[in-house]
Amino acid sequence: MTAEAGSGHPGGSLSVVDILTALYFQVMMVRPEDPRWPDRDRFILSKGHAAPALYATLAERGYLPVDELKTLRKLGSRLQGHPDMGKVPGVEASTGSLGQGLSMAVGMALAGRLDGRGFRVFALLGDGEIQEGQVWEAAMTAPMFKLDNLIAFTDFNKMQIDGKTADIMNIEKLEAKWSAFGWHTQRINGHDFAELDKAVAAAREASGTPSMIILDTIKGKGCPAAENKVSSHNMPLSADDLDEALSALTAAEGDA
Repeated sequence: MTAEAGSGHPGGSLSVVDILTALYFQVMMVRPEDPRWPDRDRFILSKGHAAPALYATLAERGYLPVDELKTLRKLGSRLQGHPDMGKVPGVEASTGSLGQGLSMAVGMALAGRLDGRGFRVFALLGDGEIQEGQVWEAAMTAPMFKLDNLIAFTDFNKMQIDGKTADIMNIEKLEAKWSAFGWHTQRINGHDFAELDKAVAAAREASGTPSMIILDTIKGKGCPAAENKVSSHNMPLSADDLDEALSALTAAEGDA
């Protein structure tokens, strides 16, 4: 998608594909044929630049035609560089201004409680994004209201647009931080479906507290030209790199 568009964010999209797949195909209660079903679970992609991963997941889940993915970032396409809830079915929040998604998730979780509905709210944050102060205001608010219908994830690929997170603004120790703010906290391999399933199940059992699952991931996962490279944050692949990536991903799918 990003190679076709000539722009976009492949690195941070590839690091979150596994959690998005787990959520939309194993965890969340959704109805693609009825995207506004009132009792659906909500998902907020706070790191909105990973929109290609979200669009691909929504397409595979039946929210939009797979062929439409080729229109990413093209003039007139509803698949903009960041998700637009007014145009794309299944998108719950327009994101891209980093640091705001967790606050939206807190609001949705509170609304669900007030309305007496049993849905859950899931939110995915970037590791560079949690350097934003608003994230920690939301982090204080969710435990205050005992929002156990809120499960959040941090995509900890350890890189952001300008370099390694440890060099830009070190965010470790993440488990201790979230635990100190009153969250049920876990840290797992974000590319292991068995660990993802176990962690979400444990988060569902946490009573009276929101949950944070820290995902240790690899930026550009599965793409040889992009893996563990800061430049993959917003680097469209060359034709040769794209062919290599598609071959590697196809081989990995066959092994699975």
